[in-house]
Amino acid sequence: FKWYQKSAKKDHAAAQTNLGWMYENGKGAEKDVVKAVFWYKKAANLGQPEGQLNLGIMYKNGKGVDKDYLQAIFWFEKAAVKGNSNAQLNLGVIYKNGKGVRADYTQAVYWLKKAAEKGHSAAQTNLGWLYENGKGVARDYTKAVLLYKKAAEKGQAEGQLNLGIMYNNGKGVSEDHEEAVKWYNKAAEQGLAEAQLKLGIMYKFGRGVEENYAQAIFWFNKPAEQGFAEAQTNLGWMYEYGKGVEQDYIEAISWYKKAADQGDTIAQLNLGIIYKYGKGVTKNYAQVFYWNNKAAEQGNAEAQFNLGIMYEYGKGTDEDYRQAVLWYKKAAEQGHSEAQTSLGELYENGKGVDEDYTEAVYWNKKAAEQGDTKAQLNLAEMYASGEGVPENFVLAYKWANLASAHGRDKAKALKNEIRKRMTREQIAEAQKLSLDWEKSLTGE
Repeated sequence: FKWYQKSAKKDHAAAQTNLGWMYENGKGAEKDVVKAVFWYKKAANLGQPEGQLNLGIMYKNGKGVDKDYLQAIFWFEKAAVKGNSNAQLNLGVIYKNGKGVRADYTQAVYWLKKAAEKGHSAAQTNLGWLYENGKGVARDYTKAVLLYKKAAEKGQAEGQLNLGIMYNNGKGVSEDHEEAVKWYNKAAEQGLAEAQLKLGIMYKFGRGVEENYAQAIFWFNKPAEQGFAEAQTNLGWMYEYGKGVEQDYIEAISWYKKAADQGDTIAQLNLGIIYKYGKGVTKNYAQVFYWNNKAAEQGNAEAQFNLGIMYEYGKGTDEDYRQAVLWYKKAAEQGHSEAQTSLGELYENGKGVDEDYTEAVYWNKKAAEQGDTKAQLNLAEMYASGEGVPENFVLAYKWANLASAHGRDKAKALKNEIRKRMTREQIAEAQKLSLDWEKSLTGE
């Protein structure tokens, strides 16, 4: 420390940087980030790249100075043009994430490539992400995998995680769950929360590894304790259903609430179910409504559908058909088949909206095409009666036939009734349409 101090006072730039580092980290002197900035600035002004890098980091993190991304970029650029790979990485990441400046993927690629070509593993991972997502470069999964692999093999945790994801999803490589587990495990053992979560999921579902709920619990617990919402939700599910642990609704609720309070929609939905069925708590529709409303407001289609039901039937809130229509429509527009059916029925019956058979047909048809048997029955009745559509016994029979084949009892009686009003040729045509629809659904 004393040697650096003497040399620093004589304008020895490298000594000034080292002295700044010692003040920043409390090595050989009491920790003092203001003094660290002072010495980094002296070295930086003398053109010392490490001093410029460290000063940029201090501005980026607001240590010893007010946080200032423009100043951070200024000093990173000075070090980067001199070939400092850490400065190139920092500059690339700032442009990639748009921190303090507008995201500029072209600049991000430019600087990250320079650092990656020097073998900087974090730069390789970040550049891989740009290739994976087609940001600043043409999307290239193969190139992304190559970069992730280079970083992963050097032990870079984010690179290992991302490589695992590519193997899990078969992007740029053949799908290989065992290989995904291998890389998730390497990153998880370094403490990377997202990798621990993903490894837990692999054990939970037996993907690439033998199903093992105890191991799933082990890995979910680590990121959950760090406040990782998705891990908390998964841990709550394990306790709710007694997987790998003794069933414990109170513990499940505790974890769900931690995640739900962070805005995790699955946790919010699960809490709604807990209160609806009284699992470990008294049934409470007000709480069901509360948690579904939270998830619905964030765009979760299932929660929006649930909210529609609660408004339609006055569960946990006052009956309000207009609100029911509003929430069913939000879910329906996201492709939720049950919401589409319910919305169609409200249009058919003029509840919360003006009676409109055309809209009723429209929404029932969307749900019917997804295989919703209630919608198929509704559509069959509309074609048979000519409500909202021209009367068409062939299409009425087709939809009644499909609904009947999938267990909708009322559809069988309707099909038999329609059949009496059809010619043999019409019946044959309707049966062919049913068969063609089934094949299109299964992709045959």
